[in-house]
Amino acid sequence: MSQAELARAGEDRLIIHNLVKRDPLADFAEDVRRGLSSQPKQLFPKYLYDELGSQLFEAICLLPEYYPTRAEHEILTHYADEIVGLTRRPNTLIEMGSGMASKTRLIIEALLRSQPDLLFIPVDISASALESSSRILLQSYPQLSVEAYAAEYFNGLEELSHTPRGRTLALFLGSNISNFEPVEAHAFLCAMRGMLRFDDALLLGADLKKDPQVLQAAYNDAHGVTAAFSRNILARINRELDGHFDLRTFRHRALFNEELSRIEIHLESDRSQTVSIDRIELQVQFAAGELIHAENSYKYDLGNISDLAAQSGFKCERTWLDQQKQFSSNLLRAV
Repeated sequence: MSQAELARAGEDRLIIHNLVKRDPLADFAEDVRRGLSSQPKQLFPKYLYDELGSQLFEAICLLPEYYPTRAEHEILTHYADEIVGLTRRPNTLIEMGSGMASKTRLIIEALLRSQPDLLFIPVDISASALESSSRILLQSYPQLSVEAYAAEYFNGLEELSHTPRGRTLALFLGSNISNFEPVEAHAFLCAMRGMLRFDDALLLGADLKKDPQVLQAAYNDAHGVTAAFSRNILARINRELDGHFDLRTFRHRALFNEELSRIEIHLESDRSQTVSIDRIELQVQFAAGELIHAENSYKYDLGNISDLAAQSGFKCERTWLDQQKQFSSNLLRAV
């Protein structure tokens, strides 16, 4: 479809609210300064997902080693109608971190098989990604209306908590919950519960504990796509903040911390070096072997998920697994 056709698609069925008030570049600059001045050094995982980073992550999802996307797609393909049947005919579908909403289509189609229309409310930090994905969905589904929010998760949830609507099914797919620290995951689900009404439902994707060798392979693919994805955050600093990182001198390291049940992603300096970041007037000293912590990905068991739901105002009503029992889709009921 051409850009002109997309621009015309569903004009009367699309509203986009932009709640991003601060200058994103200023936030990025401040977080880079703070993260690279700390000990140990860190960068915040949300900055992995600029335009190039998002494209690299889409490529990761197609890799043979990276099982979560295939496993979740398998679950939704086989059980979307069953999931929708348990949600009691919601007329509103909300998705946090919607991205291109590729897997969401399976839920949208299941809902539209059982009802004449649907309001879809995607929430994502990128207004341009929201507009593009929304217009594609509107072109595909004439019964759909979209009211999108460009916002950080908590700002979007706060706004939605004051918005009147009917019965709601919310989605948090792709094991995004895994990227939160445990206290943050609890806070996020509490905010989700505050946004939902009694008896509304949340479909939560969560990656499961499994053989560490499977996990290591998923985050250390043979083609180096995951390494390019993690190093892209340094390239982004170079592009946007006039940084001078030599990407060839930083290695992607993905390690499984068995005690905390999480994959830890780091960038390791392979030498002693000093890196200048001109726009924020910062010089960063690295020792040989020093790590920048970029991201965690926690792995759950079904008991963890049920406990987290109960602590956040939900009841875990039903769980679906893929055939290999690597991934879970969990229907949480607001109680």
